[in-house]
Amino acid sequence: MVTAVYPGTFDPVTNGHVDIAMRSSRLFDKVIVGVYDSPPKTLVFSTEERVELFHRAIAHIPNVEVRPYAGLTVDFAKEMGATVVVRGLRMGSDFDYEFNMALMNKKLSPDVELVCLMTRLEYQFVSSSMLKEATRLGGDVRGLVPDHVLSMLGDRLGATKAASISGSISEGGAS
Repeated sequence: MVTAVYPGTFDPVTNGHVDIAMRSSRLFDKVIVGVYDSPPKTLVFSTEERVELFHRAIAHIPNVEVRPYAGLTVDFAKEMGATVVVRGLRMGSDFDYEFNMALMNKKLSPDVELVCLMTRLEYQFVSSSMLKEATRLGGDVRGLVPDHVLSMLGDRLGATKAASISGSISEGGAS
């Protein structure tokens, strides 16, 4: 049985994240989405909220679970019995970051492998920070996040138009 860990901040979870989790579930017997507890950035959602938001988004996938973690990802992977870390790649800058991280992780834990999945074309431009900015500015991010996340984003960021306007992310002022 091969277990994989899919780590990230997921603030908020996007449809791109859900897609990587779903595709990973077809490659591995068990996938554990690891929601990082203490990233060095300002968060919109608490760890508990991020875990719950992702859990709701993947509840239909039987071999995927969501857990919070702190510390090194490779230590979390070992604790979960995982031999693989899954990451999604959107563009060249993601590759550079993941390549450097993979080298460090390989030094720290030689028995844990990295598997990168290319993000689907429709999610290549989507990042959690861009979604938060667009939502703050009243942009419509429907179709980029699960519906339950869309509602919470609008509530949390004070953008009442988040779920009700029509148009694209670029019409909301973010670019």
